[in-house]
Amino acid sequence: MSILTEKFNTPYHSAPFDQIKNEDYLPAFKDLIEKSEAEIDAIVNNSDEPTFENTIEALAFSGEQLDRVSNIFFNLNSAETSDELQQIAQEVSPILTEYSSKISQNEALFNRIKKVYDQKEKYNLNEEQQMLLDETYKGFVRSGALLNEEDKEKLKKISMDLSLKSLQFGQNVLASTNNYFKHITNKEDLAGIPEAIIEQYAEEAKEKNLEGWVVTLQYPSYIPLMTYAENRELRKEIALANGKKSFDGGEFDNQNLIRELLNLKQQKAELLGYSNYADYVLEERMAKSPTKVIDFLNELLVKAKPYAEKEIEELKSLAKADGIDEMQGYDHAFYAEKLRKAKYDLNDEELKPYFPLEQVQEAVFGLSKQLFGLTFVERNDVPKYHEDVKVYEVFEDGRLKMEDGSDNPENTFKALLYVDYFPRKGKRAGAWMTSYKNQYQKDGENSRPHISIVCNFSKPTKDTPSLLTFQEVTTLFHEFGHALHGMMANTQYPNLSGTIVKWDFVELPSQFLENFCYEPEFLKTFAKHYKTGEVLPDEKIGKIEQSKNFMEGYQTMRQLGFGILDMNYHTKVAELENLSVKEFEDSYTKATQLYPVNPETAMSPSFSHIFQGGYSAGYYSYKWAEVLDADAFQYFKETGIFNPDTAAKFKILLSSGGTKDPMELYKNFRGSEPKVESLLKRAFG
Repeated sequence: MSILTEKFNTPYHSAPFDQIKNEDYLPAFKDLIEKSEAEIDAIVNNSDEPTFENTIEALAFSGEQLDRVSNIFFNLNSAETSDELQQIAQEVSPILTEYSSKISQNEALFNRIKKVYDQKEKYNLNEEQQMLLDETYKGFVRSGALLNEEDKEKLKKISMDLSLKSLQFGQNVLASTNNYFKHITNKEDLAGIPEAIIEQYAEEAKEKNLEGWVVTLQYPSYIPLMTYAENRELRKEIALANGKKSFDGGEFDNQNLIRELLNLKQQKAELLGYSNYADYVLEERMAKSPTKVIDFLNELLVKAKPYAEKEIEELKSLAKADGIDEMQGYDHAFYAEKLRKAKYDLNDEELKPYFPLEQVQEAVFGLSKQLFGLTFVERNDVPKYHEDVKVYEVFEDGRLKMEDGSDNPENTFKALLYVDYFPRKGKRAGAWMTSYKNQYQKDGENSRPHISIVCNFSKPTKDTPSLLTFQEVTTLFHEFGHALHGMMANTQYPNLSGTIVKWDFVELPSQFLENFCYEPEFLKTFAKHYKTGEVLPDEKIGKIEQSKNFMEGYQTMRQLGFGILDMNYHTKVAELENLSVKEFEDSYTKATQLYPVNPETAMSPSFSHIFQGGYSAGYYSYKWAEVLDADAFQYFKETGIFNPDTAAKFKILLSSGGTKDPMELYKNFRGSEPKVESLLKRAFG
């Protein structure tokens, strides 16, 4: 019997990472799919009349162990992958897709669901049950339940192809990233780069058994070089390598995969009765339609572009003083850092000693306690998938009142939290929050979630702890906001729990939490020099606050470019018949480009958010959520950033998951719909 097919004999039934072998996965998936199908058969073959309990609720709780094993496997494939795991993923993905299609196209099951849905008025359903019924019915229709048999088969094939090709896209980007490194033997080439970063490059060289220094395309290596290297030719070379990821015509090129993925999505949309994939996706989002998204992005574009152009002019005057007549994209970070230092006398290397990782983590833990009554206790006997990972038990402070006003007599276990902070060869770039187990309530038990935060911060060296740039501080707060959404979950059903909300609502908690990083009152509590304990001086705190909107126009244009490109990929795929991926990209990002476009680079082939992740026709949601988070934090500012009543209202929003319409949830918290003016005021004054 596989370790993966039974209830885990571990603390809190956590993932038994120390007992799992790679060869366990495939048999476990097959076994658990069989068991899950038996659960579906039991629902279908129930001789009783279909009811909410014996059909909708039974379906919501089916396949629990399969979901857990899927979460374990695919999370590891992102955070600690190997050639073997990637091979298993290629085998497992089509099997899971076929299983999913089999359920969503099970006519007898859908007939029972439809019967309950058509007679929903006769059931006395609460708000969450009503949402579960609506989402279940809609989910089946959107998965092809109303199609004829021939079209169901077509949809099933499309879904399997999409699953495999998106997986391949991500594997290509990872391989393309890992395959490149720049070996430097002359230290003069590294002029301008802080000594701590140079030490990091030396460590990377040692790992490859090389003398000198090694720069890679992993963010903790790439970003400092682009920011500080005085050697313009080196910046150009590294930027070119980064811009060619999966765009060099080689083994890991993604250009054909982009066409294939977009064509498959278009076919899927048309099969289900939509004119394009964006229409299909946005039906289930707050924004509702591509037109509304494009109007929203264009409104921001018109307002942000003058600010962005003014910012770039300032940088150009600095570059001109260095003899550069035409600035390029690879000059931006370098001159932006120079300007930031000139304007605010701030640079990352000066600030980093005040932000050791452990201190920043304690700060976000402390903020969670102050706002929501959470405490974090490290647990050393919970199995981990890598020695760098730490695991915490999360408790709710018993002294806080319950939502109904009654006393909570003792600290209540809320979640397990895994944190995984440092880059590895088997970890994809970037930062993300994920879940190993969702929260739900069943048989009188509130089964709590297991949440994970994964980042790529600089590793500590023998002399120095992991020191974060201020941007990395905000990254940690961002991912922790997502984690709070998962940890605070308090719903009945696992498929309405935590971050399982409308996609353009999911970034609200994460972006909201970033705001605290700029509040002097809060910064003073944790921004302390790791050697001396000195609090970050008021002058520098003031400059961090002033610099909050530094290059906001440029950053807004960059995000708008991604959002506009994504929306056009998913509404105008036919244009790719006559255009290359590069031509399409250049065409639809032209209005947002602030530097000359390099003919040798393209970002689409490594745009994992939309071709591997869940942001297809949804990248706009970052900006959409910024409106929400700016408006939400404005409310906190009006009432006091630690105001317990405001925090209690936000806690209800966090704990409600997908049980209510997100706009209704937001209005219950704020008292009104979010205003775009809140974002414009924060960004541009």
